[in-house]
Amino acid sequence: MAPKKAKKKAAEASSNVFSMFEQAQIQEFKEAFTIMDQNRDGFIDKSDLRDTFCALGRLNVGNDELDEMLKMAPGPINFTIFLSMFGEKLKGTDPEETIINAFKIFDPEGQGVLKGEDIKYYIMSQADKFTEAEVEDMFTNFPLDVAGNLDYKNLCYVITHGEEKEAE
Repeated sequence: MAPKKAKKKAAEASSNVFSMFEQAQIQEFKEAFTIMDQNRDGFIDKSDLRDTFCALGRLNVGNDELDEMLKMAPGPINFTIFLSMFGEKLKGTDPEETIINAFKIFDPEGQGVLKGEDIKYYIMSQADKFTEAEVEDMFTNFPLDVAGNLDYKNLCYVITHGEEKEAE
């Protein structure tokens, strides 16, 4: 891509990106960006990504994988581009209420939780079927409670807000 086109694409991506998020969300993204920007140059580059993966315990990340990740950006990844990339990822997400209503089909009593085995069956056998590995990954990120239930209201909150809900 020609430098002018890359700059124009980056400018389009960043225009109004800050209005897509609440101030608290922007601050959290800024903290995440700062953690990832290991060399503190204001940009996330391949070295920063590799260091971030290492900090998370994934030591053998290949150059090809890192290059693919960097290609997703319209240009060098400064904070504005970082924020716009998250905005693009979240843009297609349904509103929280819509997602909760989809789960409520399986929860007519409105408990806010579903049996882990039931939800596993449904998402592995209906529509866009999940694989066993995808289900296990979901349960790793959103563990079942001691009774084996999934708190789908919290899951929906995380999907739409990117963070766990504060205990009420």
